[in-house]
Amino acid sequence: MFEDAKKQILVAHHDAHYVNSLLKLLQEREFDVLTASSGQGVIEKAEALDIDLILLGEGLESPNGFEVCRQLKGHTRTEHIPLILLTRNSQSDARIKGYHHGADDCLAQDVDKDELCVRMEAVWRRGNGEFKSLRESRQREVIQEISRIITKRLIESHFQPIYFIKPFRLFGIEVLSRPPVNSFLKNADELFNSAVKYDMYHSLELLCWQTAVDIIVGQSRNEHLFFNCSPHIIESSKFQHYTDIFNKSQLPLNKVVLEITERSAISKYDVFCEHLNKYRKEGFRFAVDDVGGGYASLESIVVTKPEIVKIDIHIVRGVHLDPVKQSIIKFIVAFCRENDIISVAEGVEVKEEMDMIAELGVSAVQGYYLFRPTHRLNIREMKDRCVAFA
Repeated sequence: MFEDAKKQILVAHHDAHYVNSLLKLLQEREFDVLTASSGQGVIEKAEALDIDLILLGEGLESPNGFEVCRQLKGHTRTEHIPLILLTRNSQSDARIKGYHHGADDCLAQDVDKDELCVRMEAVWRRGNGEFKSLRESRQREVIQEISRIITKRLIESHFQPIYFIKPFRLFGIEVLSRPPVNSFLKNADELFNSAVKYDMYHSLELLCWQTAVDIIVGQSRNEHLFFNCSPHIIESSKFQHYTDIFNKSQLPLNKVVLEITERSAISKYDVFCEHLNKYRKEGFRFAVDDVGGGYASLESIVVTKPEIVKIDIHIVRGVHLDPVKQSIIKFIVAFCRENDIISVAEGVEVKEEMDMIAELGVSAVQGYYLFRPTHRLNIREMKDRCVAFA
């Protein structure tokens, strides 16, 4: 299937369970998969990234799937992207409406998964010849922009503290890497996903880590340092290059937490586990991001056996108003206590969320309510904030 390079598929559907099933299917077939949770998110990603094919559910909101289809097919920047509209049922009215809005194919969302993959290939193959030159031009543009960012070292490091709640004290600092604001790849996820697709990921990530370490050296001694880490890094034979960054800077590896992100799926579980255990013995600690946000993060916990889990921001947001979210967090906290894992709530923005997180027994917290990310690392200021919340 898809005889050329690895293809990047954008999946957008209102049903999270359905999205998770598609993710697993497509990742098993070695596609790079991106997701969007709203119609506007689909449009923004399609305009900014080099997407090879879109799977679009009709039930999306803001705008709905039909309107998204119409807008994408009516714009010169996105009209070439093959698009399959997934309808709620097999009724012909919805499919006819989809074709009228410009969809390349329309299928009921409960279509057999093997047929879906064959139809994806057929749709892509039909459109590839007509728009080949446009696609190649777009690819060159993206590759040149990533090269410019790497060559000119245009990544900016930001830092956000993570605090233990009881007693309230500084636990660690997360490194957040930001692309230049004047780039059409100014969204970090878009930049890194494109870098993965064009085999430029390691050069980009090494730049991000080195840029941050250059700032951290001489300032941080006892705090844990959190670095976002794709499974690509763990699986790769190039990991020693990342280790060298810390060794040369004399930063102790037992203070480095590698936060496993889902920029790419774990492709070789045996290699991933073998390397992860090796790096853990060297001193690295591991965290799993976005726990509770879907199937993939739970699977990551089983495989990674992390020292730290970070509770998904969407569960934390408005937790004081939602008993279901409170129940999910209680479960995660109980699991962490039973397995000697530190739980961290991400994205706390208001006092009410903070109070509920503390009441539910979460170990640690980070978010705008406590300290916004800043490009200027000031550990003294981060520690002084503890006085206000102690």
